[in-house]
Amino acid sequence: MESEEIRELRAVLSRLKQEHRDLDSAINALEHSGRADACSLSASRRRSSFCGTRSPGSEDQLLPDIIA
Repeated sequence: MESEEIRELRAVLSRLKQEHRDLDSAINALEHSGRADACSLSASRRRSSFCGTRSPGSEDQLLPDIIA
């Protein structure tokens, strides 16, 4: 993999991880505020889940293959 591709992949991975953390914080704040509606919580949870499941796939592309 070329170094430019690696830099781009790391940037995407970093953005996804930050977005995942931000969404988790927002979800917690909504839940504790008592003013959250089910629709916005559900949408935030889906987006957070997408970010969380997308990150490991991006990390796998950065790691070298290991033959056991």
